[in-house]
Amino acid sequence: MLVVNPAYKAVTEAWFDPAHWGTRAKPVSAGGRGSAWFLETDQGDMVLRHYRRGGLVARISERSYIFTGRRRTRSCQEFHLLKTLHDRGLPVPEPVAAWWGERRGLWYQAAILVRRIDCAVPLPEAPKLAYAALWHQLGGMIRRFHDAGLDHVDLNCDNILVAGGELYLIDLDRCRLRVGSDEAAWKADNLQRLRRSVEKRVVQVTEPQRNSLWEYLCEGYHRRPLSGSLAGQDYL
Repeated sequence: MLVVNPAYKAVTEAWFDPAHWGTRAKPVSAGGRGSAWFLETDQGDMVLRHYRRGGLVARISERSYIFTGRRRTRSCQEFHLLKTLHDRGLPVPEPVAAWWGERRGLWYQAAILVRRIDCAVPLPEAPKLAYAALWHQLGGMIRRFHDAGLDHVDLNCDNILVAGGELYLIDLDRCRLRVGSDEAAWKADNLQRLRRSVEKRVVQVTEPQRNSLWEYLCEGYHRRPLSGSLAGQDYL
């Protein structure tokens, strides 16, 4: 019921229970939906996330999923996807361990542990949110993942972290690698989902500013350089 990164020792099933950590477990406020915690461990700071359903189906079963094989559990799939991308040098959290446990016959629950990214905040909380260079960089990062074949089915502002001058993509639940796929449709779907999230979450700037920032993201995605007037002036 455990898959553990060999770089981390002594991980047990108890690690996936926030009560095990006492005061060393802090709920994640932004994007956590009551199912994620920051952990202080002897092997570094980590993030624990329990898999939880959303929408109408959550009224029937909030945390349980039908078991169809170990490697097809939500936690194992995300763990292996994260490890693949992390090993390729793409900016994702390092996976620590994945857990699943059967409950009531064919139903199971699951959780995952990842390394916490130091000093990271969700995109809407970034100090330089209105900087053209940040959005240009973001577009370039998304393009790297698309070129690697990653279809991020929940690409939104809270799944993009900013840490200093670096950007990271998190929460790869239900995501997959489309090996050998150059189709534009799924990439466009990713970007449209992010655009809707930007309209909803990036409210610190005006609508015309949001439109301009999105254009800078598109320039970065298509690998076009920032215009000369913005090269030395990051602020929108």
